[in-house]
Amino acid sequence: MLIDDVSIKIVAGHGGKGAVAFNKNLMSLGPAGGTGGKGGSVYIETVSDLSALNQFRYKKEFLAENGKDGGYQFKDGTDGKDLTLKAPIGTVIHNLTTGMDIETTKIGERFILAKGGNGGKGNFHFRSSRNTSPRNFQSGLPGEEFEIRLELKLIADVGLVGLPNSGKSSFLNAVTNAKSKIGNYPFTTLEPNLGSYYELILADIPGLIEGSSRGKGLGIKFLRHIERTGILFHLISCESDNIKNDYQTIRKELGNYNKELLKKPEYIFLTKIDLIDKKETEKKIKIIKKISPQSIAISIYDDNSLKDIKETLNKIKDEKINQKN
Repeated sequence: MLIDDVSIKIVAGHGGKGAVAFNKNLMSLGPAGGTGGKGGSVYIETVSDLSALNQFRYKKEFLAENGKDGGYQFKDGTDGKDLTLKAPIGTVIHNLTTGMDIETTKIGERFILAKGGNGGKGNFHFRSSRNTSPRNFQSGLPGEEFEIRLELKLIADVGLVGLPNSGKSSFLNAVTNAKSKIGNYPFTTLEPNLGSYYELILADIPGLIEGSSRGKGLGIKFLRHIERTGILFHLISCESDNIKNDYQTIRKELGNYNKELLKKPEYIFLTKIDLIDKKETEKKIKIIKKISPQSIAISIYDDNSLKDIKETLNKIKDEKINQKN
C-alpha cells in the first residue's frame, strides 16, 4: 500500500543544562561548570523511493536526541544527534503549526524542519570580579515542536489519465520497464505506478471516475498527483459505448479540481483496438478524431501502434533535452 498523505509530530532535542561545579585542581579556585550540549535538529531529505512515507504509517512521533548536560572541570555536554527523515521526491511539507509549506522537486534536497534548543551556560560563564564563586546556571532551551503533514504529489513528465479499465497499466508496461498489475477491472487500482522511457518519467494515475473532484471514491487522492505532470496522455478504451462522454467526464473532473490542469498539453489514445472489428474501429476513430485530429488509435500488441507511441515519446523527450540545453 502506498502512503501518500500522512501527519506526524516532530520534536527537536532540548538543550542540556549548564553545570554548577568548582575547580578541583590543587591551588586552583573558581567556577568550572560546563555548558550543556545543543539539542539535535530534525531534517527531511528527499529520496527516489515512492514508498518512503510508509515509515510513518504507524509511528507518528519523531524526536531528535537531547543535548547532554554540562559537566565538571569545564567539560561541556555533547550535542544531541540530528534526526533525518526520508520523504519521496515531490512531497509537499505542510507545517500545520506555522502554516508554512515547502515543496520538494529534486532528489537529495534537505530541509531543516525543527531546530534543536541551545544548551544552558554553566556557572563558569557567570564569574565576575564581584562574584568569584557563582552558583548561577542556565537550563537548556527546549527544541522546536511541530505538527507536520507530508503530502506526496508525483513529479512526472507524462501522466496517464482515463477512466478505470482504459488500458493505462498495460500502456505503461508496454513502453517502459514497469511491472504494473493489469486486468479487466471495472474499478480503479489503488496506487500510482511509475515507469521510465529513457529520460522521461511516466506516471500511471489510477483511474478517475465521475465525481472524483468531489471526493467520490479516491478521486481527490489521485487528482493531486496530476498537478505536477508536464503532459497528459488521455487513454480511452475502444470498448466504450460513448467515447465522447468518457473523454468529457475526465476533462470535467480535471477542470473541477483545478482549471490549470486543462491547460496541460494533451495527447489522446484510443486503446485496445485489437478487441473490436475493423468496421467498428474506423467508426470510433472518426469520433476521436473530431475531439482531436492528433488522436492515435493503438493496440499494445501491434508493432505499428507501439512505433507511433514511441515516436510521440521521442518527440517529447527531444523537447525536454532541448529545454535543458
